[in-house]
Amino acid sequence: MANRINLNATSYHGAGAIAEIANEAKAHGFKKAFVCSDPDLIKFNVTSKVTDILTANGLDYELYSDIKPNPTIENVKHGVEAFKASGADYLIAIGGGSSMDTSKAIGIIIANPEFEDVRSLEGTAPTKNPCVPIIAVPTTAGTAAEVTINYVITDVERKRKFVCVDPHDMPIIAVVDPDMMSSMPKGLTASTGMDALTHAMEAFLNLFASRSVQNASIEAVCENFHALPEAWRDGSRLAARQEMLHASYLAGFAFTNNFVGYVHAIAHAVGALYHIPHGRANAVLLPAVLREYGSCIAPKLAVLADALSLGGDTVSEKAERMIAAIEAMRDSFDIPSTLPHLSPNDYTEIARRALKEANPTYPVPQIWDSEKIFSVLRRVQS
Repeated sequence: MANRINLNATSYHGAGAIAEIANEAKAHGFKKAFVCSDPDLIKFNVTSKVTDILTANGLDYELYSDIKPNPTIENVKHGVEAFKASGADYLIAIGGGSSMDTSKAIGIIIANPEFEDVRSLEGTAPTKNPCVPIIAVPTTAGTAAEVTINYVITDVERKRKFVCVDPHDMPIIAVVDPDMMSSMPKGLTASTGMDALTHAMEAFLNLFASRSVQNASIEAVCENFHALPEAWRDGSRLAARQEMLHASYLAGFAFTNNFVGYVHAIAHAVGALYHIPHGRANAVLLPAVLREYGSCIAPKLAVLADALSLGGDTVSEKAERMIAAIEAMRDSFDIPSTLPHLSPNDYTEIARRALKEANPTYPVPQIWDSEKIFSVLRRVQS
């Protein structure tokens, strides 16, 4: 079976990498940037680290900040109209998943106007044209949206999130600079790091993982366990931030080429219903889903346990140590082991949404029904 690999045309990694944005814009002959960044990043002078470089190099841009956590259909529609009015010919996405996802949706619709109904992009929409060129600059080490073909939009009217998967939305350039996340607070550091860990683990556990996906996933898990606690304790440690970003980038490569699984499917459902931040939902759900899979994933969990030198004499013992290590790291960040406000009255709807997302799109190691989703929800019921 052939393995398709999606990846940026170019990526830059390391402190000072954002300086390359001006060089790339000039090399591509771009005329004006449509800079997508959320209001907090603008307020705290994170976005200006990039816009100052544009200004210093005589590069024109327009700033768009109508971006919310869990971006909505309306955010995208507004962004499309603003892009049309701006005269821009490329996008610079600065932020976490919200800025990146908004930019991808805008870029796809501009290049494929027949999909202007944002809901029509759900799933694997058959777009024909690559999106408007995107230069992606992450400010968190979790979503890895700078190297994925996925984006998630919130449908407020129907109280749901939907996932869009499209190779045409891959940013042409990723600029992964730890200076852009040096001021990230501890809580966000922890939740985005747990999101990256979930990406790596689900891609690794899924069926059909190629050797490149497996290797990237293992390295991402190891780097995450090493760097995340250090970055959480002291956010000024640039080396730890850089390692977190690298782990996130590898995990993004892994899951964009082998998908995620039931952790994400359930997290999207509960996130839409209860407004629980995505990384936090993943941190709670990941060990519960792993335990629900049971013995079918034990050999792969044992591989990860060996990579982390967790010990254990048997496959089952190693698998249990791997899950326990995840729980211990999560607990050390003061992330709870349960989901607040989760109601059994919503179990059926959560299961319906999760199964619709995961089956048959994700090559999960075990196909579940509603009862399996219910079992996971009971595990994380507060």
